[in-house]
Amino acid sequence: MHIVATPRGDESRTLQISEAFLDVFIRTHPDWVVELLDLTKEILPSLTMKRVDGKYVLLDGRELYGDLKDAWLEIIAHIERFNSADAYLLSTPMWNFSIPYFLKHYIDIIVQPKYLFRYTSSGVQGLVKGKKMMVIMSRGGDYSIPASGFTGDFQQPYLRTIFGFVGLTDVNFIIAQPMDIDSETQKAKLAQAKKDAIAAAENFI
Repeated sequence: MHIVATPRGDESRTLQISEAFLDVFIRTHPDWVVELLDLTKEILPSLTMKRVDGKYVLLDGRELYGDLKDAWLEIIAHIERFNSADAYLLSTPMWNFSIPYFLKHYIDIIVQPKYLFRYTSSGVQGLVKGKKMMVIMSRGGDYSIPASGFTGDFQQPYLRTIFGFVGLTDVNFIIAQPMDIDSETQKAKLAQAKKDAIAAAENFI
């Protein structure tokens, strides 16, 4: 599944890198079908009070029924679609040091108890097992972490944590940065990211 979280279409630098990855992956894995989930075009269900109430029913170990079950049908459909994928490619830019709001909306919808994780006597157990994720990102500035410590990158740590929480521990990142300093730097960083994406696609599965 290719999850797209950028609204820029052909102008997206993130998607240029992802396309380099997919070109190689599709060529070397002809039996695979890549499903596109464009979050900028998808109408995602809102988390209304009734839907949030449903989450607490699940957290309590009970089953959904009646109006609560009906309210959750759209959410369950998105969860099942996510779970049906054998691997994931996530394409996202950095917005305000973090992820775009439609990606956060999607994560808040699918990360639900009983479906993607569960609480046990020994702690949280992720339920998405044996799958890989490649995350391709582009950033206007350079948010790599120097020896001095944190630089404002809330994006990569969050994505690694939230997907690790549901069981996706094999998550790799390709990051193009900085992209907005000057045109020469942008070209060089974009070219390097495409090269990294091509190499990663050959060994992804």
